[in-house]
Amino acid sequence: MINLTPKHSFLIGIDSDGCVFDTMEVKHKECFAPNVIKYFGLAGVSKYAREACDFVNLYSKSRGINRFPALIEELDWTAARPEVLARGVKIEIAQSVRNWIAAEPKPGNPSLEKAVQETGDPDLKHLLEWSKAVNRSVEEIVHHVPPFPYVRLCLENMIAQADVLVISATPHEALQREWDEHDLTQYVVAICGQEVGTKKECLQPAKQYLPCHTLMIGDAPGDHKAAVANEALFFPINPGEEEGSWKRLLDEGLCRFFDGTFAGKYQDDLLAEFDRYLPELPPWEAK
Repeated sequence: MINLTPKHSFLIGIDSDGCVFDTMEVKHKECFAPNVIKYFGLAGVSKYAREACDFVNLYSKSRGINRFPALIEELDWTAARPEVLARGVKIEIAQSVRNWIAAEPKPGNPSLEKAVQETGDPDLKHLLEWSKAVNRSVEEIVHHVPPFPYVRLCLENMIAQADVLVISATPHEALQREWDEHDLTQYVVAICGQEVGTKKECLQPAKQYLPCHTLMIGDAPGDHKAAVANEALFFPINPGEEEGSWKRLLDEGLCRFFDGTFAGKYQDDLLAEFDRYLPELPPWEAK
């Protein structure tokens, strides 16, 4: 559990990529997908690999998951495409990679580096090289991406009554850089990236607050699951409608959270709307 001493009677956790910052599209389309194609030999089926990467990371109920299980989903979807099979391209994922991703409670570069050092496994080493390449691309490309409109106003309203945590599956270095660049770090008590733990684990300080006094704000089903696991409320930032979502949070969501009228029908309506934004099946399977 994060060592947090409550200063207020409320706690708010906020995801970062795609929630506070409009970085999901650029990170996944310009940083993640090109490196998936490069490191896993998918140039001959790049169109289908990109479609799989975009679906998993941006347009499905897997949106926002950790990069390593996301990679497995992307490669599995790509490998199953008839167009890929027709081209004779075989996509194989080493069992050691699958095993590490399934077993590692904190999948990130530090834990992967440790596994490589302990095992000398070449496939884990290759996975680490891919992940480091992604980080380099993000550092080189992703700059000057401001927060969504109304984010700063919401943060200013939150801090008078709530302790605010950044809870993200992004590496800490990238989170710190982005929050510092836009002078948002002043509003939060801690920034929790993938090295700290899962989103569920990072929201565990909710146990220190009264029921219905913790709110998670996110743009992905994983954020909602973290909230449910910690008996917290959830406010969705709908993908593609982020500005409207933040304005609704500013205009009504925060007031309802602080005055105790958020739970129940109001949250249920938000969740029903959120669910419609992210399908389970990709377009090529849903036809």
